[in-house]
Amino acid sequence: MPGIAEIEAEQAGLVFAAFDETTALALGMALVQRAQADAMPVVIDIRTPDRVLFHAAMPGSGPLNDQWARRKANTALYFQAPSMLVTLRLAEKPGGLDRHGLDPANYAASGGSVPIRVRGVGVIATATVSGLAQEEDHAVVVTAIRDLLRQSPA
Repeated sequence: MPGIAEIEAEQAGLVFAAFDETTALALGMALVQRAQADAMPVVIDIRTPDRVLFHAAMPGSGPLNDQWARRKANTALYFQAPSMLVTLRLAEKPGGLDRHGLDPANYAASGGSVPIRVRGVGVIATATVSGLAQEEDHAVVVTAIRDLLRQSPA
């Protein structure tokens, strides 16, 4: 499992110059292609605080994956940090999400949701995968974002 310092360092390099519906589609399709290639039974979700930009349910995923994706995205948006990082930080202190007054019906301490950060703006959305172990969910999203950033002009 990655550690707090590793995820914090990883996030520093995951910053977009801009992010819009076209970028969300490109990221979503890259995640779909990876899921198809590796037969991943996942839900892929890219959302802003007020709307879904991309959503796909791969074969073998189920309704619970949709709920987990929504709850993990809410956590990443609330804390402005990857849900995996939030999970690791919460594990260091008693109380978990309850300590912050967050309803487990709407928030989850589980990896797999990564903030979409735009230079000069901040967190505007999340990209989430749900259906694998939380570390794998996180890694799949990070890899897709990194790959897309390498292809994009600075």
